[in-house]
Amino acid sequence: MLGKRGFKPARGGSGRPTKKPMGGRGFKGGKGGPGGKRGVGAGSANKVMVVPHRFPGVYIAKGKADALVTRNMVPGESIYGEKRIQIPDDGAEPAEYRVWNPFRSKLAATIIGGVANMPIGIGSKVLYLGAANGTTVSHVSDMVGPTGIVYAVEFSHRSARDLTNMAKRRPNIVPIVEDARQPLRYRMLVGMVDVIFADVAQPDQARIVAINAAHFLKPTGWYIIAIKANCVDSTAKPEAVFAAEVDKLRKENCKPREQLTLEPYHRDHAVVIGQYRVKKKKAQ
Repeated sequence: MLGKRGFKPARGGSGRPTKKPMGGRGFKGGKGGPGGKRGVGAGSANKVMVVPHRFPGVYIAKGKADALVTRNMVPGESIYGEKRIQIPDDGAEPAEYRVWNPFRSKLAATIIGGVANMPIGIGSKVLYLGAANGTTVSHVSDMVGPTGIVYAVEFSHRSARDLTNMAKRRPNIVPIVEDARQPLRYRMLVGMVDVIFADVAQPDQARIVAINAAHFLKPTGWYIIAIKANCVDSTAKPEAVFAAEVDKLRKENCKPREQLTLEPYHRDHAVVIGQYRVKKKKAQ
């Protein structure tokens, strides 16, 4: 249900969780779909069943504990030491899935948190701002598949080195070593995209999303921004920071559709999902 100002309000509080959150070796992954197959974890004899998530390109591994997974585009290789699950396929090479840890990925925490909209899917063109070493970028690469593309922007040369090495084995990733505040510097490398995902952890992160949207995001395209309250204003309450950032986005033609807290996986973080340049409905 939409809130007073046209988008879903944040869920949960900003304090420490009272119980140990589910994660690590297994965690809840939401509702799955029919048609799952049984398999074995790489290097393990424990049988699991992999079923489709309600979002295309994402799956749930059901075993002793549920885990969010994506289908590995490069079978046999891990990106950051994540667990892999192999699913036998009749007469073909086994499919391989990679466990997606929400403690290491804000996008995974967003999906597990029960977000209603996930615009990233099979075939999507994504501009990823703040790609870092490529942990989440690799899973987005799995989600969009060979028909999609991920433009991954990272300013740190040290992190970009790992990102570039990973992209050598994943042809749908275009690594860009540039400052996300200067989209004109990479305008010749990036085409129009369906989705912008931003995890830049900067005080002006709303502005960074807006200027990149103006250059690369299609009208009515989607944006996903992970807001870290302490990076914007360490003296204000997280709820006040989130509300202020949402107002900034709204003023830049970025209409928020949904807001979700990332507790307990990421403290004082929230994700805002919305659309760009949405046409106003004419009054009847």
